Amino acid sequence: MITDLPNLIELGLLLLAVGALAGLLAGLLGVGGGIVLVPALSFTFTALGYASSGLMQICIATSLASIVFTSMRSVAAHHKKGAVDWGILKSWAPGIVVGAIVGVLTAASLSSTVLQGIFGGLALIVGAYLLFGRIEWRLKDDMPVGLMRTADSTLIGFMSVLMGIGGGSFGVPFMTLHGVAIHRAVATAAGFGLLIALPSMIGFLFVPVEVHPPFTIGAVNLPALLIIISMTLLTAPLGARLAHVTDAKRLKRIFGAFLILVAANMIRKSIGW
Repeated sequence: MITDLPNLIELGLLLLAVGALAGLLAGLLGVGGGIVLVPALSFTFTALGYASSGLMQICIATSLASIVFTSMRSVAAHHKKGAVDWGILKSWAPGIVVGAIVGVLTAASLSSTVLQGIFGGLALIVGAYLLFGRIEWRLKDDMPVGLMRTADSTLIGFMSVLMGIGGGSFGVPFMTLHGVAIHRAVATAAGFGLLIALPSMIGFLFVPVEVHPPFTIGAVNLPALLIIISMTLLTAPLGARLAHVTDAKRLKRIFGAFLILVAANMIRKSIGW
């Protein structure tokens, strides 16, 4: 394992780049940084000699921990503009939190190989939606209520934790498909991210991982967390500003294609090719 100072510096520099890219894409495309962070952390830690059956737990947990802080900032910013739909957020909170807790318990019991396969499969769905989806698509004109709301909110929380992502990748498409305006969906999904990430981070602090990078508590790697937060908080606003002067639809198509390639690589690793 790598414990000497030069290699720790190398780890830090790699994570600075990862955090900067995640924040930029989150602001630019409206997708959670976790969709970038998890495969990037997996690559980084594997390259530095920390590949193990618990590697994906570390990547997922550290990604979710970073989302706690970025989501808080995002929700506060959107709230100032009156964009957060607190009615949706409050009514969907119980199911999302329950789904997140179940997701932590499930992720803690699975191997990295299985989690890579799950991430790859779900990322293919997200990538395909970014690549082929249309803003005008609708399933219904209103958000689900009753048992359907309970089932859907729990599923969103559960799937998000298994991928180590916040609420944007599943929450935004789901809400827009049910008649919520895109800007309101993005703002409200930031709240989904906090509901997903906070209980997950707490849970993952108590998940032991035998082989881990230095300064890891449970499955959360503290140096990676601090470095990622420092960069995402800087680059996410830059990405948001760039979004106003670029062709967002074209960028989403490009990122969707890129995400499909990343997902395919994760699936390849999970089946041992």
